[in-house]
Amino acid sequence: MADPKQERAVKTRKVILHAAAEVFDQWGYSGASISKIMARAGVTQGAMYFHFKSKQELAHAVMASQQEFVEFPPGEFGLQRMIDLTFYLAHELQTNVLVRASVRLAVEQGEFGANDDTVYQEWADQLLLYLRSARERGELLPEVDEHEFAQMLVGAYGGTQLHSHISTNRADLPQRVASLWRYLLPGLAPEHVRSHLRIEPLPNGVAA
Repeated sequence: MADPKQERAVKTRKVILHAAAEVFDQWGYSGASISKIMARAGVTQGAMYFHFKSKQELAHAVMASQQEFVEFPPGEFGLQRMIDLTFYLAHELQTNVLVRASVRLAVEQGEFGANDDTVYQEWADQLLLYLRSARERGELLPEVDEHEFAQMLVGAYGGTQLHSHISTNRADLPQRVASLWRYLLPGLAPEHVRSHLRIEPLPNGVAA
């Protein structure tokens, strides 16, 4: 039987983490404060410092949990799956405060003394799985280096979402992602593969 105290502690930690994400998303690292996060979470100072000793520790926790905040829908590996996931992530960035906060903190991490590319490498590793599957399915051009493309896509996607955020608060992010794929795919896949790929977003965040 689960320990009620332990269950409460786990629940409280999740509440604090979600509240911190909301505050970081709204105010950024510099504008956030422990008092704002406590008020948003509705917890006492004792509960806060039991789980997180500082704003810096909270920021690290939110940033490190980025992939945990995204629940990708199931599907087969391959190029279409990878494209679908980039649209799904765009939708999450528009609607999921936890994802937005973790991405914002990854950009602002210099403000709290961090210089950690782990979150970017985790995304590159995830993309590499789909690219290797695409290779096995004969979907990639012979000259494509899967590892190199995964790294490049993380950088290109990061810049695309940041530009969209600054320009339109990410309102046009799905359209920008579609444009990204229209220019990237000719260097990634042969024409007979590209002709069957869907790169237009739907409101639920997956490709049309």
